[in-house]
Amino acid sequence: MYDVTVIGGGPAGLNAALVSGRQRRKVLVLDAGSPRNAPAQEMHMFLSRDGSSPAELRRIGREQLLTYPNVEFREGAVAGAAGESGAFVLTMADGSVERTRKLVLATGQVDVLDEVEGLSALFGRGVYHCPFCHGWETTGLTLGVVGRELPQIMQALYLADRFSDDVIVFTDGHPVPEPAAVKLAAARITVIDTQVTRIEGEAGAVRLVLDDGRTVERQAVYHRAPTRQHSDLAEQLGCRTLPDGCVRVDEFQRTTVPGVYAAGDMARLEALPDALTFVVTGAADGARAAVWLDQELFREDAGLNG
Repeated sequence: MYDVTVIGGGPAGLNAALVSGRQRRKVLVLDAGSPRNAPAQEMHMFLSRDGSSPAELRRIGREQLLTYPNVEFREGAVAGAAGESGAFVLTMADGSVERTRKLVLATGQVDVLDEVEGLSALFGRGVYHCPFCHGWETTGLTLGVVGRELPQIMQALYLADRFSDDVIVFTDGHPVPEPAAVKLAAARITVIDTQVTRIEGEAGAVRLVLDDGRTVERQAVYHRAPTRQHSDLAEQLGCRTLPDGCVRVDEFQRTTVPGVYAAGDMARLEALPDALTFVVTGAADGARAAVWLDQELFREDAGLNG
């Protein structure tokens, strides 16, 4: 029986494991090994690690956890989760079973990219999802934005306001609603509504091939894709989700299921409009979850919950 099991080996999960391990808890980290930011070559806005690769951060995190003999790291996907606080049962994809008192879910989200040929291959390497993460590096470049929904229109307006005076929105064969079209025109943003059939090239030189045969050159492209949960474990456990699919947590990172905490971009406070997708906030969520989870364990063992 582990005190704490962390599912997910990204910044949120590793930091939760580090904090729990340092409190001498018996900790198990389970990681399926498919992080959302795997395509990215750099991460930003993480003090002392700005410009480092996400893979390097994960490598350092695992290495540091190895110094704590009470923390165990295991690669593998969790297929099932059931039970209640103090007695959760996890079934691994290989059929093995683990038991734990408390759970930290840090399984993240998955970007659901538009089905445009070449888009997924360039995602994180010429096609980017976030101006906070990549805007500085694309300052002054010719930019494209693929998408027609409000989040993508807002992204184009933000890029034009902050990073470039040459932004084109590619709506992939769909017209832009009139209110949005007025805003784009006022910001001097060009709209191309011809369908995009292929995206090719490399970072710094991206080509969008249109259905009518034209090719449009951009130095960088943004695509804010919708997301979904990477894992259905929160659903299996009965955690409440918000309309956007994020797991609802409170200020302590607790889900609506006693004994289950959630951290990183898979979860958010109900008062926030979006889940933050930054590495540094994921790590902070993991630390916050572990601190309050440890206090919950302490109160239970000391008989202070009455």
